[in-house]
Amino acid sequence: MQINAKNVQNITLLAIESSCDDTAASIICNAKIVSNVIANQDIHQQYGGVVPELASRAHQKNIVPVVDMALKQANVSLDAIDGIAYTQGPGLLGSLLVGSSFAKGLALALNKPLVAVNHLEAHVLSLLIDSPDTPFPYLCLLVSGGHTEIVKVNSPSSMEILGRTIDDAAGEAFDKVAKILGLPYPGGPLIDSNAKNGDPHCFSFPSGKVPNLDFSFSGFKTAVLYFIKDAVKKDATFVEQNLSNICASVQQNIITYLLSKLKQAALQTKIKHIAIAGGVSANLGLRTEFLKMAKDQSWTTYIPKLEYCTDNAAMIAMAAHFKFLDHNMASLGDGSFASFDR
Repeated sequence: MQINAKNVQNITLLAIESSCDDTAASIICNAKIVSNVIANQDIHQQYGGVVPELASRAHQKNIVPVVDMALKQANVSLDAIDGIAYTQGPGLLGSLLVGSSFAKGLALALNKPLVAVNHLEAHVLSLLIDSPDTPFPYLCLLVSGGHTEIVKVNSPSSMEILGRTIDDAAGEAFDKVAKILGLPYPGGPLIDSNAKNGDPHCFSFPSGKVPNLDFSFSGFKTAVLYFIKDAVKKDATFVEQNLSNICASVQQNIITYLLSKLKQAALQTKIKHIAIAGGVSANLGLRTEFLKMAKDQSWTTYIPKLEYCTDNAAMIAMAAHFKFLDHNMASLGDGSFASFDR
């Protein structure tokens, strides 16, 4: 199946994303993203992670100006909107409530249809923003701070999880290791940056030993923690003197582990159209190694632009577009919050 002009109708949607600590809004017209606005929350850096209560308060402050900016950038009025989409989950409860409540109130006031979107499904469909002719089925390695899955995407409305982490996510592993090394939050991008100048084979760490296509990162994090503790006991300057090599070795371990499972999934399914998505797909090391493996395996690859990798409303808008075409609308009374169980 391919998405082409025959599937696209004259639809304009407003999408709102508020699953974690970024308040975002986007306008999609005729399956094309025409605005994508994001307000970040820097306050969490001083706490070394996202504080849910502070995140929900910031969403309340940011959501009106963010939506207003998205409408202005798209040169679209609220009257021209055909429907309003919001992130139903998964995510932080308080943050999700702000976005869903705002979307429902706006839909009620304007008498517009409402579309509830699964945040993770939106990540998986984000590559269709710039690659609308992507053929189905395709495999997607979804890697973020809270989730790590290999998903078989049969269509925008049909997805099958082939493998998932049984404990921690890849993005969490990056951030936790960064914290062990004394790097500020968010630490994942800093590991990526420091890794550029290091030797990826300098230090060795064990990968999770789980069957099939599932992942495990908890043992890896523990191994890095004890390695650093033991090294610092012998030399207090060890991390400072070896930061680039540690980061490169940690990153190489995680990337190799992720891609080995993805390769296994591709061989099992015989699918050659392969994508990566989610916040960790912005990692330069992962992108580079993914493209190398793709060349060796003769894959056709799809990687969203950097602005569509981390949390954003454009991906919510794209997923909502297909739901709207399928007449898959939400109700004002729906108080549920979605998971990604399949």
